Amino acid sequence: MTGRRIVLVGGGARSGKSAFALLRARELGARRLFVATARRYDADMSARIDRHRAERAGEFDTVEEALALPEALLGATGHDVAVVDCLTLWLSNYLIDGVDADAVERRVGDLAAALARAPCHVVLVTNEVGMGLHPETPLGRTFRDLAGRAHQKLAAVADEVHLAVMGLVVRLKPQPVEVRSPGDTP
Repeated sequence: MTGRRIVLVGGGARSGKSAFALLRARELGARRLFVATARRYDADMSARIDRHRAERAGEFDTVEEALALPEALLGATGHDVAVVDCLTLWLSNYLIDGVDADAVERRVGDLAAALARAPCHVVLVTNEVGMGLHPETPLGRTFRDLAGRAHQKLAAVADEVHLAVMGLVVRLKPQPVEVRSPGDTP
């Protein structure tokens, strides 16, 4: 990929991953797109989506895309960088719709292929779900396993991989490992 970067940012809930992803996007370009994968399932989620959209107003164009993520990224012409928040919601959207795990994994492959052809830098935000409790339900275990395999596939094609932990961000790829605070300047 000539000049374009694929950046994968993972971490737990409220770890600082989204703030870091937005910071990284600002560093990568002025014409920014935000691809939101959340669905408006209830009033709380709708309010969160509206609040986040308002916080980014003027800095990011926003597209809400729950399923057609590879296609949305391929259509991101006119932007320097696209932020996807988040991959684990994207995966869960398929599972909630009843799509089987093999088909979801094929969509992850479609996403990896789209990243290689994206017209701009892409910053992907995801939740690290494999470090918590063992899920009690078959659906929970399927989700955890799909997310883990998706993270491995996408980390392999990413130019940068970062892990957010307790408000600090650790760069894992490329080497050497580096720790950043979201407030740090490059």
